[in-house]
Amino acid sequence: MQESDPSHAVTVWYDGACPLCQREIAVMRRLDKRGAIDFLDVSQDDDPSCPIDRADLLARFHAREDGEVLSGAAAFAAMWRAIPRLRPLGLLARNRIVMAVLERAYRVFLKVRPALQRLVS
Repeated sequence: MQESDPSHAVTVWYDGACPLCQREIAVMRRLDKRGAIDFLDVSQDDDPSCPIDRADLLARFHAREDGEVLSGAAAFAAMWRAIPRLRPLGLLARNRIVMAVLERAYRVFLKVRPALQRLVS
């Protein structure tokens, strides 16, 4: 796994072996015209400088924003805040009620993710 670049506003760790994740990250890369996000594929190998266990990285989506490591819906919101077109959604997610709804939806997604992966592979 490549090291995080401190010049980026947000670091995103994603499962590059997951077809759904590949598609999502491809869209985010296209939208990230300023290069504010450092996308790191954790499916290849382990990075000892990464603050998160590899199994945890593969189980849930993670990001680092302003030095804080976030997971699940909060990590998506951090990524959205780094992309001007999605920033309003990311800022809305700072509301605790909105975040609770997004996290609940993310947990449901995690349960159906294996079936969805089979559909897109």
